[in-house]
Amino acid sequence: MPSFTHDGVTLAYDDIAAQGPAARTIVLVHGFASNRNEGWRRTGWYGAFERRGIRAIGLDQRGHGESQKLYDPEDYGRDRLAGDVIALMDHLDLGRADLFGYSMGSRTALAAALAAPERVSNLVLGGVGGRLLQPQPRPDGDPMAEAMLAEDPETIIQPMLRSFRHFADEQGEDRRALAAITRTQTPPWDPADLAALTLPVLVVAGQRDELAGDPEALARAFPHGHGVSLPGCDHFSAIPHALTKAAVFDFLDGLFDEDFPGL
Repeated sequence: MPSFTHDGVTLAYDDIAAQGPAARTIVLVHGFASNRNEGWRRTGWYGAFERRGIRAIGLDQRGHGESQKLYDPEDYGRDRLAGDVIALMDHLDLGRADLFGYSMGSRTALAAALAAPERVSNLVLGGVGGRLLQPQPRPDGDPMAEAMLAEDPETIIQPMLRSFRHFADEQGEDRRALAAITRTQTPPWDPADLAALTLPVLVVAGQRDELAGDPEALARAFPHGHGVSLPGCDHFSAIPHALTKAAVFDFLDGLFDEDFPGL
């Protein structure tokens, strides 16, 4: 298992070589309660990138997969997660690369691009949309943390929370670390920061993804943003879907332009 240390935290990653000389490199950042194996290998992304001559690097975010588990919410601040991505690029001597995140990984990828835009060639944000920019008042307590720590997942009433809990159990994730992540206080995104990000950005989400909202609404926040809504897909089914792969590869191949902001 390749690994490196950043900010005192040991982080695991995969470095998947392309078939033949790599034309480009992409760094992949998985979502909440997932890991690099589930988010990118099992869903066919590693193989798809390999066949297209793209070197793919998948990071286990701190608290996930084979990376170190931490139990203080302050260890999961947005700047620290983004710093892990940039540190991985430094570790592998990557000057610039494409960056692809999904769900929570999109937030990490966006934060990394905002912190070091000169390091990112193209940015793909999956499983997010207009809700990213909307105020999200915290409910009483922390329902996701409570779902992660519940003795019996069948006592979780809210279907989405129960789905995340079952997903975490299926992956064998450390639910106490996941609960700490959900308790992290994160500031809202500043639209002015997004408007200043001049690199190409693809926002792609399932049409039925209630967690994300409209991807086009988020894409409009970027000067060179493109939004794609995937028919028939929800938050969990979009990541392995062929439509998602088609949208991402069309974007990376430069087939999107200002007059064609969708499929």
